[in-house]
Amino acid sequence: MAVLVYTENWDGKFKKSTFELASYATRLAEKIPDQVVALSIGHVEEEELKKLGRYGIGKVISVEDDRFKTLDNQVYTRIIAEVAENLTASVVVLAHNNSGKALAPRLSVRMKAGLVSGTTGLPESFEPFIVIKKTFTGKALAKVVIHTAKKILTLAQNSYQVVEQVVPVEIRKFVPVSAGDVKTVVKEVFKQTGKVILTDADIVVSGGRGMKSPENWGPIEELAKILGAATACSRPVSDEGWRPHEEHTGQTGKVIAPVLYFAFGISGAIQHVAGISSSKFIVAVNTDKDAPIFEVADYGIVGDAQKVLPALIEAIKEAKSI
Repeated sequence: MAVLVYTENWDGKFKKSTFELASYATRLAEKIPDQVVALSIGHVEEEELKKLGRYGIGKVISVEDDRFKTLDNQVYTRIIAEVAENLTASVVVLAHNNSGKALAPRLSVRMKAGLVSGTTGLPESFEPFIVIKKTFTGKALAKVVIHTAKKILTLAQNSYQVVEQVVPVEIRKFVPVSAGDVKTVVKEVFKQTGKVILTDADIVVSGGRGMKSPENWGPIEELAKILGAATACSRPVSDEGWRPHEEHTGQTGKVIAPVLYFAFGISGAIQHVAGISSSKFIVAVNTDKDAPIFEVADYGIVGDAQKVLPALIEAIKEAKSI
């Protein structure tokens, strides 16, 4: 029996979200109690794999075949399911990000396992198995009972504290027999340069129609550059062509979970809030004191974003020069 955690890598490196997931899986395994095992797919150096040992992962299964170096949902699903079966895993844990949201439902069907996506903490109980997740765009919490013997959980980003718990790491190479022929071949990858990727960013600076026109976007870009942040926008801004569609955050756009999210001139429609509710801190600036965005904001300024932005930029520049 085991708790299996799928540890995604980016160009052979793990990110903070991976260690958050490792900490969560380690604590979950302790409570069941069970052993915790990490699965890595793609080429990751041994030194990088051993970093998982800082967060309680004592056993790592590594699948390094070059055919699997880029994500293929069908193939990865078969690999994860095969490893889970070999370990007799009772719980499989993934990140609640784009890849996790693609893999988890497929795993649920293949493994005949109950699935709860976007859980925000450890199970409330194990008999019955009850987990908690956000609902109604983060305005409420739901208790979900999983009745199946096997369970799939995806952990919402920034919802669990990274805890160091150093253990020695055993790394085992694994060659899956169920992957079959890889039908998707990635010949070339084009990477965005010069800008922080929105879904990976710790800080996001976002603007809405309160910015009044695309010509007023300069301060948004400047603030993002100063903070090393990504830029984003609300759906109306994207629909009107002010900003590229890939910057659109919300229920029908990118779902993000930065540490800090700035919302300038965004009213806070429920569809937008659905995409940012997992942010650790939200700072909102809006001329309307009754704007819905203030209901979810940790800090709010009632004022014109075009006046607040220059003042904020100057204050940050001054603080950095000290």
